Amino acid sequence: MKKKNITILLVDDEPDILEIVGYNLSAEGYHVITAEDGVEAVRLAKKKKPQLIILDVMMPEMDGIETCEQIRKIPELADTMITFLTARSEDYSQMAGFDAGADDYITKPIKPKVLVSKVNALLRRFKENDPSSNIVKVGNLVINRDEYKIINNDVEIILPRKEFELLSLLASKPGKVFKREDILDNVWGNEVVVGGRTIDVHIRKLREKIGDDSFKTVKGVGYKFVI
Repeated sequence: MKKKNITILLVDDEPDILEIVGYNLSAEGYHVITAEDGVEAVRLAKKKKPQLIILDVMMPEMDGIETCEQIRKIPELADTMITFLTARSEDYSQMAGFDAGADDYITKPIKPKVLVSKVNALLRRFKENDPSSNIVKVGNLVINRDEYKIINNDVEIILPRKEFELLSLLASKPGKVFKREDILDNVWGNEVVVGGRTIDVHIRKLREKIGDDSFKTVKGVGYKFVI
């Protein structure tokens, strides 16, 4: 997908942020639309169906957390990425954002060019993997879902089924934080009840086989795959 075909919804109540960040994203080739509050953001998201929403947390009328929750209730926006842009870096604020359905978190102040670089990386990772495809490629890692095969740095790795399914889930959306309950639902489903420690053990084994730096723990929330 070409950048000109990618719509980014930028939501912030500070006109300077909208102007500066919007200008830089547009200069990069993205189609940028803006909103100054959560109510307008939800309306535009329904109408324009953006691929990415950059959402400020502290806004009048409807804050970013509530806005994110409202957007996540819209079925046709299920695959839309939501990244919070906020000056608040406290753990509880981040956890609230992830609980609301955010995919990532960017803390202000941030230089526009650095933010554009982060946006490029985020969209590139998500574009690489078609949800309908059974081949997932992330950096030097290739996951063949049909054959239950892993190729990492040109070396084939054999993984037990649950480790494979956990890796496949996390790598399907690099950068996205998967909450523990979502991991349990997707990987273990209605099987014998397992505890949170089960996830930790499987992540530890994957770190040993794939690389420790590929998995990041988001304290109190869950895990994400990074490249």
